[in-house]
Amino acid sequence: MNKNLYVFKNNKRYDVLIRNYHEQDFEDLIDLQRKAFPPPFPPDLLWNHEQLTSHITRFPEGALCIQVDGRTAGSITALRTNHPNESHTWEQITSDGYIKNHEDDGEVLYIVDICIDPDYRGLGLGKELMRAMYETVVYLGVKKLAGGSRMPGYKKVQDQMTVEKYYEKVVKGELNDPVVTFLMKSGRMPERLMKNYLEDEDSADCAVLMTWKNPFMT
Repeated sequence: MNKNLYVFKNNKRYDVLIRNYHEQDFEDLIDLQRKAFPPPFPPDLLWNHEQLTSHITRFPEGALCIQVDGRTAGSITALRTNHPNESHTWEQITSDGYIKNHEDDGEVLYIVDICIDPDYRGLGLGKELMRAMYETVVYLGVKKLAGGSRMPGYKKVQDQMTVEKYYEKVVKGELNDPVVTFLMKSGRMPERLMKNYLEDEDSADCAVLMTWKNPFMT
């Protein structure tokens, strides 16, 4: 993919490029993850060179970055699978982030990670990356996109309600979650709550399976 577009904030225009990431981008992508996922997010879950090499080798179509005025400001990574509906953890479905279980004939594009530099939030870059992945779904002719969404807003209310109740209220639009609500605004549909999905204190180790169906396939 190589896609140019403009985004605007406070009447200022920014030049944006979405493209496949390559080896020369690795250091920028690793630094980006450190900024976007500070402690208590487990540092061993941040990208390393071996994982990034596997991404661009096994499934380069699913390895995208977004640049603003020439600077890397975000990334999104995916694999193809035929098993998104089976009970799974992030480690299982992504083979610990190495995507060794990527299936070339997989009918579902599964999001492994999405990451935006905090300095560039508010520009709508996350939505543009999701849109690029929707376009990839259509381009590849797969049935849908899926992925487990963190629920980092739960930490603020964990003393007031169960994670099940929080999930219910977010889906109904009664509460706003920084990630789940963002993905809903980006077109993803919540399907179910998944417990013990990822070591994530803010989300009580839970995630929401969220999908986007290819509108050109029955």
